[in-house]
Amino acid sequence: MPTAVLTDSERTAVQAYLRLLHTVRAALDGPPDSGRPPVMVPPSALAEAEQALAAAGLEGNEDAFFRLLHAWYPGPG
Repeated sequence: MPTAVLTDSERTAVQAYLRLLHTVRAALDGPPDSGRPPVMVPPSALAEAEQALAAAGLEGNEDAFFRLLHAWYPGPG
């Protein structure tokens, strides 16, 4: 359950980051012995996250972003 009140741009940044994170995990979770090259993360996923961070004023401020991310989405565990 989210505990922080986010602005629209902050929420967009968090959601874009989580989509990017899930995309990367899905790419890395492929079978290691499949003989196929690893799946590339679409550049659009990274671009979306970068644009959302910039719009929220969080670009280059990783500490603030990860505090915000953890407050809104503490993750499993």
